[in-house]
Formats: sequence, structure tokens, C-alpha cells
Amino acid sequence: MKYRRRLQHPGRESRHKRLAEALLLSFLSRYDRKGGLRLVRLWKQWPQIVGPEVAELAHPVGHKEGALLLAVEDSVAAQQLSYYAPELLARVNDFFGEEVFDKVRFELLDGRAPLDGNAAPRDRPDPEPRPAAAFTPPNVGGLVDRADPETAAGRCYLAYVRRFREAQAAAAADDANTRPDRASRRRK
Repeated sequence: MKYRRRLQHPGRESRHKRLAEALLLSFLSRYDRKGGLRLVRLWKQWPQIVGPEVAELAHPVGHKEGALLLAVEDSVAAQQLSYYAPELLARVNDFFGEEVFDKVRFELLDGRAPLDGNAAPRDRPDPEPRPAAAFTPPNVGGLVDRADPETAAGRCYLAYVRRFREAQAAAAADDANTRPDRASRRRK
């Protein structure tokens, strides 16, 4: 087995990695008929091309029929960035050195992963869902004797009262000890 000498210079490893990446891209670009590798360069360098402020709001998700598809978190950001669409197109086309895209379309992200791999961090994490508190309004059933079961409003009120009484009965059954005091825990 051949012994591989360890590189002594810390910058040399990254230089070799960049050189290998460039050689691989140049080799694969010969077989790239649709221009997908050029787009990979765009996705990787997105924040440097459009700036950090825009890159925080919009992420590339693809292209379709000459349109650059950008995903945004909300419609307000899409509206704001639509005013900068000509400038975004100019920057992206300048990056390629030719006119690749002729328009920009904004779409809501809706859980999709952007192609640049950098989803915008949210300002606040999603809140944990809280279980609904069992709230029983006071005086439930106070009008049962007045409700007419023949009318829609009366049937609705009786169903409303029944729902809360069943919930109270279920809660009481859960809280109650079903085993009598001093009863043996062994089965007979």
C-alpha cells in the first residue's frame, strides 16, 4: 500500500479541492446540453450576485421557459421584490455573460426547499400547539326547559348542552378511582 504524504500547508487542501471542482465542472460541461451546470453556479453564488438583503428574501427554485423562478416566504416580499425584477434580471444575466432569462416569477415557498440550499431562517420558531383547554361556560343548560326541540335553534342548544355534559362526565370518570378502597389488586 502506498503511503500518502500529508499536506503540511492548511491552505493547500482547499486549493486542491477548488481545482478538482473546477476540473470536474469543465469536464461535465461538455456533456451539459441544457445548461444545468451554469445554473448550479448561479444557485451556489446567489447571495453574492443579488446581495444579502435580496438573498434573504428570495431563493431560486428553478427556471421555466426563460423565466427565473424565485421563492419567497410571503406575498409582501414578492410584491416588494417585483419592483426590483429588472435589476435582478440584469445582475443574473451579467453573471452568465449573456441573456439567459427574460423575466422573473415569484412564488410562495410553501415548504419547498430552495435550490441554493439556504432557506431563510425564520425570526421566531413555530409555536408549539397547545391542547385546547376544556372550557365549560358557566350556567350551561340553564335554558334547557325553555328550549323547544321542534325548532332548529332549540335542537342546536340541546346538542350544545349535551356536548358539555358528556365532556364533564368523561372527565369525572377519568378522575374517579374505579377500584373501591381496600380492594385487592390481585385477580382472583
